[in-house]
Amino acid sequence: MKYHTITLLALLTVASSFAQNTTEEKQKSVEDYAATITSKELKEMLYIYAGDDMRGRMTGSKGQKLAVNYLKDFYVAQGINSALKDGTYFQTVPAQYLTRLKEPADSENVVAFIEGSEFPDEIIVLSAHLDHVGVDQNGNVFNGADDDGSGTIAMLEMAEAFQRAVKEGNGPRRSILFLHVTGEEIGLYGSRYYTENPIFPLENTVCNLNTDMIGRIAPDKVDTPNYIYLIGSDRLSQELHDVSAQIAKKYSDLEIDYTYNDPEDPNRFYFRSDHYNFAKKNIPVIFYFNGVHEDYHKISDTPDKIAYDLMAKRTKLIFHTAWEIANREKRITADKL
Repeated sequence: MKYHTITLLALLTVASSFAQNTTEEKQKSVEDYAATITSKELKEMLYIYAGDDMRGRMTGSKGQKLAVNYLKDFYVAQGINSALKDGTYFQTVPAQYLTRLKEPADSENVVAFIEGSEFPDEIIVLSAHLDHVGVDQNGNVFNGADDDGSGTIAMLEMAEAFQRAVKEGNGPRRSILFLHVTGEEIGLYGSRYYTENPIFPLENTVCNLNTDMIGRIAPDKVDTPNYIYLIGSDRLSQELHDVSAQIAKKYSDLEIDYTYNDPEDPNRFYFRSDHYNFAKKNIPVIFYFNGVHEDYHKISDTPDKIAYDLMAKRTKLIFHTAWEIANREKRITADKL
């Protein structure tokens, strides 16, 4: 009898401990997952992704093939599924589509997917362009550490944070598509191809959060570097803009600068990155951007120039925003059409 009592107590203790651990895991907050986004990991990955071995990641080149395989291998290692039924992670963009290439060659968008637990058909697209401008005639590599190595690696860190939440029973209610697009530098081709050949119906696409250059400080912000430019948040959806502003106020001390969101801004950045192809389809967008700097499209855009702590803060802001949109009761809508 004593033996059975001890055994029963032991089993109850184990069960209680398991239940407590499960409860603790489910009680983790968005801040816990955002905290897994670190400047150390961003730096480690960006030094690889924007290293000389990638040869500037020109669309269709061998370096770009190395880049897409790096991204695929990351998602496989994290246990994050492909968005494609064939499991390849590569949405082929055919050579004939890439009309601005001097030497046409097939290219790829990289597509990974976390399915939502409650609203799996509602898709939030996180995007960044995986390409850059290659190598010059003298063999100098355009590393593109900021443009857009920073956005690309930020997406990987966000994907890892979301996947950790999934593993701990706190996955997003809506689905997340991690869309790494090719051909941005030659004319926004990868995002255009996706929106013309969507993997998921565009009417089910809630919004696009696009990250293109978030690792540097613009010359006019040297004295006030704790900032991020947001573009497009209120063009199609006041609701998206309001949610974005609320999340920034709650979770971040970054200055949210809307200078380039002005429709009269001569730089016309709203039309110059991949979010625009979603906006053209009436899908609400936000473009996260640090502004141009002295190394923009030069061989000096290298990983050592990145402000990694600031890049981590910007990445966390985007993650918090995506988390909120993925988990709120009602989906964001294009309420300004």
